[in-house]
Amino acid sequence: MRQHRTPRLLGTLLLVAAAGISAVGAAPSAPDRTVTPLSRVVPAPASVDPGGSPYRITSGTRIRVDRSRDVHDVGSYLAGVLRPSTGYRLPVTDAPGGDGIRLRLTRKDTELGAEGYRLQSGKGAVTITAREPAGLFHGVQTLRQLLPAAVEKDTRQPGPWPIAGGTITDTPRYGYRGAMLDVSRHFFTVDQVKRYIDQLALYKINKLHLHLSDDQGWRIAIDSWPRLATYGGSTQVGGGPGGHYTKAQYKDIVRYAASRHLEVVPEIDMPGHTNAALASYPELNCDGVAPPLYTGTEVGFSSLCVGKPVTYDFVDDVIRELAALTPGEYLHIGGDEAHSTSHEDYVAFMEKVQPVVAEYGKRVMGWHQLTGAVPAKGALAQYWGLDGTSAAEKEQVAAAARNGTGIVLSPADRVYLDMKYTADTPLGLSWAGLVEVRRSYDWDPGTYLPGVPGSAVRGVEAPLWSETLSTSSDIEYMAFPRLPGVAELGWSPASTHDWDGYKVRLAAQAPRWDALGMDYYRSPQVPWPAA
Repeated sequence: MRQHRTPRLLGTLLLVAAAGISAVGAAPSAPDRTVTPLSRVVPAPASVDPGGSPYRITSGTRIRVDRSRDVHDVGSYLAGVLRPSTGYRLPVTDAPGGDGIRLRLTRKDTELGAEGYRLQSGKGAVTITAREPAGLFHGVQTLRQLLPAAVEKDTRQPGPWPIAGGTITDTPRYGYRGAMLDVSRHFFTVDQVKRYIDQLALYKINKLHLHLSDDQGWRIAIDSWPRLATYGGSTQVGGGPGGHYTKAQYKDIVRYAASRHLEVVPEIDMPGHTNAALASYPELNCDGVAPPLYTGTEVGFSSLCVGKPVTYDFVDDVIRELAALTPGEYLHIGGDEAHSTSHEDYVAFMEKVQPVVAEYGKRVMGWHQLTGAVPAKGALAQYWGLDGTSAAEKEQVAAAARNGTGIVLSPADRVYLDMKYTADTPLGLSWAGLVEVRRSYDWDPGTYLPGVPGSAVRGVEAPLWSETLSTSSDIEYMAFPRLPGVAELGWSPASTHDWDGYKVRLAAQAPRWDALGMDYYRSPQVPWPAA
């Protein structure tokens, strides 16, 4: 009942205020509090031109699409979001018409690129135009944020459903805007991964990096080495039952991500972080003896046997089978914290393994230690060092960047989502420091690493390691509210990055997360709306 009484009370207060003002002059018209300004979007749009009457979704609204399967799919997705809360039919139709919500592809608007869009809203219609379906999908996420947060609920809400008048023209700063989910330390089900995909899509993330193997668990079925999943995947941190994805389940995740315009980047970490594989097959160990399964959290103690030919049979089989399941461009080969592998062996291993990735039609991605070897042509190095990482290590990465290696930035003391917010945070780790919301947002990927040309920076990624996480609520609490800020660093022009403005836009996301049933950390740095 409070929900229905509050607008009446507010209206009464406004009338009283207006009556008081009328004694000294005409009262100014009160703004429509149900209309979200075009500028209150995360990530911040590249260009906003407000003005004119809002468009209102009503029972007569249609979603008008081009005669294209891809556009129809985006329209159906939008209808699926809007129907439960509005209670409207919202038919998706390719019948011509100038009204309703219109989704249009055009090849003429070259400035929009592969992911950009233009959203134009007025009294008669709201039109989203893009060159590619991904742009339409991103435009739909903006449209969602322009509607009242109650639109995200799965039961009928009273409305109204206005979209502010004006035009947004929006394109991303970087082509790689990723989030990593570690399913190895703790295993997450297909449905849990899909839930996270939906949350990533809200903020125009376009890469899902799945960390599929580590010391504590191997999470993808490999037909030629079946014990990797059945034995190596049988446990997790703390000794729980673990789990793994069948090939059909992995393909289901890939398809679902693609329906939200995210590309899956699978990772098989090697030559270190391999205890689950070593425990599954004794021959992968130099001494031929399998170690026990591992359920702790230490790192750096395991290594494939670089000198054995069987190691490369294993690598070839795993990459071949995983590449066949993965339509995306990249395959991540890890390469971090290989403390039990000598530098010479590490370089030799990478020289042999990188061509295997290319042989099966993928491009190499690895953690930035890959730059200690010779990165393959077209490779991406993912930097996870700290602000205080040595100048020599940073220069190694910068030298590779100047030589053509692309850089994805994931500084651990900025965007590792598993770092505690404060010393009192019940989840997460703190080896990289405490990372409050402002710290995760207040940096520029384009200038972060000295000596790295701006043209070498491909984007950003927010990793979420799962040593302490085991539920979807855990994922959400650590990812939100930091993830939207990382998404903004990847999408929005550097000129829009301003903490004082951002924290207000971020705070406005909270009612949406509440409506979606998400958990999140209510940072004291953010002016959250009253409950």
